[in-house]
Amino acid sequence: MSARILVVDDEPAMRVGLQDNLELEGYTVDVAEDGLKGLALALANSYDLVVLDVMMPGMSGLDVCRRIRDRSGNTFILLLTAKGEEVDKVVGLELGADDYVTKPFSLRELLARIKAVLRRTPAASKSDDVSIGKLVVNFGTYTATDPSGPVKMSQKEYAILDYLLRHRDEVITRDDLLKAVWGYEETPTTRTVDNFIVKLRQKVEDDPNSPRHILTVHGTGYKLVEF
Repeated sequence: MSARILVVDDEPAMRVGLQDNLELEGYTVDVAEDGLKGLALALANSYDLVVLDVMMPGMSGLDVCRRIRDRSGNTFILLLTAKGEEVDKVVGLELGADDYVTKPFSLRELLARIKAVLRRTPAASKSDDVSIGKLVVNFGTYTATDPSGPVKMSQKEYAILDYLLRHRDEVITRDDLLKAVWGYEETPTTRTVDNFIVKLRQKVEDDPNSPRHILTVHGTGYKLVEF
């Protein structure tokens, strides 16, 4: 079964171009011309990936991202941001987006990014629950719980945690995570990794300000210790 993708963009040429090229790659594609219609489609259907423009009238892509993530942690969300919108990128990642591409971008780069994302699956465990701090994770079903109940996590958060788990007790650099999890050489900044680590600590650690499981190795990166 082909992956199902939703494209939400208010620029007709961008929307039609992405739909045509994604369908040529064999994906099933729905489109929406604004945030409100995109959100309605996202909430009514199950998508493997949502390609979401940030700047749209009515409801911004950031608001749509937040609403989608409130409902599901399984859908991969890729933001399309205008050049120089660094604040939007950071806020988008904090709201639960998994990745972003800056306009203008090459179609080849975007398609390669999408292919890499859709074929990536966690490798640490396919069916068993794994305890990491206060979090219990199942990488096969993309579910997580803590003592208070279900915990919503993005696919990027699962992927980072999975990579750290497979390399437990090893020092992992930020560049290691960028290459392994984002899967391309033209990376976002290492600040992106730090933002995700902050979010993961809030879910894993009893006290995120004094982490016992996801440790910082100053000047290098991070290490997941035995738990």
